[in-house]
Amino acid sequence: MSSEQQPNPRLNEDLLFNEAPGGPPRYSSQSHKPVQYLTVADRGGEAIGYVWANDEDDAAGWLVRKAGGDEAFNKGARWARKLHDAKARGIAPTAALAEMIKESDPSKSSHVVPGSLTEAPNVEVVRSLAAAS
Repeated sequence: MSSEQQPNPRLNEDLLFNEAPGGPPRYSSQSHKPVQYLTVADRGGEAIGYVWANDEDDAAGWLVRKAGGDEAFNKGARWARKLHDAKARGIAPTAALAEMIKESDPSKSSHVVPGSLTEAPNVEVVRSLAAAS
């Protein structure tokens, strides 16, 4: 008889996860229609990402600027949270953008760039901006 303990064979079984319904309400992350977007900058004025929205598809999202690195990613959590909070309150996506403009404070670690509200043909254009910049 061996003194070596054999691993439990159940440790090699695949884990099965069933997606549970519910969870917090979220805006859709896809839209092929025109979107409005805002540029978000850090305290020094460097763009760190973009917040976009489309009411027809009930879609909105935060896109971190790739060139901003980890710092932009971390500061972006605030903007993603603002979108989640707006959806939970039942606010239309573009109304959430309007709130962000109104509540923006340049003394914070990140803020909406004044006058940056822009329209794009679709969210892919904004994704390209975030990836290329």
